[in-house]
Amino acid sequence: MADNLRHGKACALVTVARAEGSTPREAGARMVVGPQSTFYGTIGGGTLEFEAIRRAARAAGSGKASFDLHSVSLGPDLGQCCGGRAELAVEVFTPDALETVELLAAREAEETPFATVSGLEPAGSLNRRIVETVPGDAFNIDTDPENGTRVLTERFGANLRPIFLFGAGHVGKALVLALAPLPFSVSWIDSRAEQFPGPVPANVKKICVPEPASLLEQAPDEAFVLAMTHSHALDEEIMARALLQQRFAYCGVIGSKTKRARFRRRLKSRGMDVSLISKMVCPVGVSAIKSKHPAAIAAGIAVEFLERDEAGHQQAAAGKGLAQNIPYGQ
Repeated sequence: MADNLRHGKACALVTVARAEGSTPREAGARMVVGPQSTFYGTIGGGTLEFEAIRRAARAAGSGKASFDLHSVSLGPDLGQCCGGRAELAVEVFTPDALETVELLAAREAEETPFATVSGLEPAGSLNRRIVETVPGDAFNIDTDPENGTRVLTERFGANLRPIFLFGAGHVGKALVLALAPLPFSVSWIDSRAEQFPGPVPANVKKICVPEPASLLEQAPDEAFVLAMTHSHALDEEIMARALLQQRFAYCGVIGSKTKRARFRRRLKSRGMDVSLISKMVCPVGVSAIKSKHPAAIAAGIAVEFLERDEAGHQQAAAGKGLAQNIPYGQ
């Protein structure tokens, strides 16, 4: 969005404000549309997105800042089979809003969720201010009881699950590519600088340290920890430290059932409780995928991470504990 405004072009931000029933995307999904129907992001494709792009491009083409909220029934209005209803917000930003957009973009780059509050003026334009309290809803309009004005609260910034990936070998390289478009923030750790490729995806940070296992102290609570280093001894050390901390949502190590049995014996010989050892995931990935091609292994791990991440968020909301209790791939 900021790039469009820097080049003197107005653009529209399309947001799924509300989703009911079967809809292509959830509330909070966004896309940016230019006056020539160029777009970035998606609200789910299909006729809903096609019509949203057309509407947003027309609004951006006017060159006037505006805010519009409209409801669409996917069946009767668009002839789609989903059967749900979506409420879309279309907000036009003009080049004079560049300073505000750059401020919001910088905050979004910090990779922590934040919220904005703005009053809906009679003309439909918005004047956002950043607040630190992050709401549960991605998009919400309330009426101020004191003056009767409408107030819009929006949640921005991705809630990315941190992954501490140990090992920059062939599977590690494939995995960071598989995770690139997914809601994860990857710390990629190895003691061998030459193993890392030059460019890496935007959600990946390369870390070269002589003692990789020491980085676990910097990993946040509820992070996913995955060991796939060149050394089984190092893998074991990483697992031992991770499991003993009892604060990670996932502790996995690449390998076979034989490796799992050996690691369990060794961890037990260290005096580790069996209940902790049982939290170690090995093999990792999707058991139905038998291929040993690095990209196939990476795809299976990415699927496992997505399932565990979603289950973890659901369990956290219900107060039921960690996602690592799912018997996936063991």
